[in-house]
Formats: sequence, C-alpha cells, structure tokens
Amino acid sequence: MTPSADGQPEGAEAERDLERLLADLRPALAPEPYVFVAAPRDAGGEAAPPNDPPPFAVVREEEGTTWIVRRRQADAAGLPYVFVAARITLRVPSALDAVGLTAAVATRLARAGIACNVIAGLRHDHLLVPLERADDALDLLTSLWGPGAT
Repeated sequence: MTPSADGQPEGAEAERDLERLLADLRPALAPEPYVFVAAPRDAGGEAAPPNDPPPFAVVREEEGTTWIVRRRQADAAGLPYVFVAARITLRVPSALDAVGLTAAVATRLARAGIACNVIAGLRHDHLLVPLERADDALDLLTSLWGPGAT
C-alpha cells in the first residue's frame, strides 16, 4: 500500500477531529491478556521474539527490548513478565497526527484510577490497562463517548 498525501495508507479514512474521534471510539476488548516481557539476552545477544503468533508490539530502548505478548505465550515459553494487561482497541480510525485523543482517553481513565499504556498503530490506538480493571475501563470509555453517552 502506498501512502497518501497525509501519510495514511490509500483507502484509509483517518479522522483528525477530536469531537468526531471521541464520538466514534468503539472500544473493543481483546479476548486474551497481554504481558510485558524483557527480551532475554545470552552470549549471542538478544533472543528472537516468539513468532506463533508474533508479539503484539516490540519496543526497542537503549536498555533493552520489550515484547508485548499474550500471557499464554510467555507462560508456555517460561518467560518472566510484568504488568498483566487487557488490550482495548479504539476502533475509530484515528490519524497519527490527530491531536488530543490520547490525552482525553488517558485523562478519563486516570480520573478513575486506571493506569493506561497507549500504543498507536497506523489505523487505531491500543490501550493496555490492568487486567483487573479491564471491564471498568471498557465501561467508562463506552459510557463517556459514543451513542448513548451521557
């Protein structure tokens, strides 16, 4: 797919207007929990990430690489992990240069005492929230914005 003039893939209708983004969030909860894993290192360097399925995200930092994988993958591989999270995808097609969506969502969740780690994809934003607060976060996002919001 070649990018359009606005940097989005051709055919993608990415929204930039904050009011429209919030009105059409359509949050969806992934069926499995995710965890953050420090990529193991050995004498040969960093190990390859699991590939069946591949990690949801890979973050490379100066101190090392983090894999965000399904908990069952980490358990099966005997990998230690931190932060068991639920993944909520905001199904509204948001532009990468849209202003305010991350701040609005994170602020609402923070006011309810819910931690939120955001990963932006080319088409959607993904929230990783504490697994035990997943239903609260989903209810909050659904009730605050979209059809029937108060």
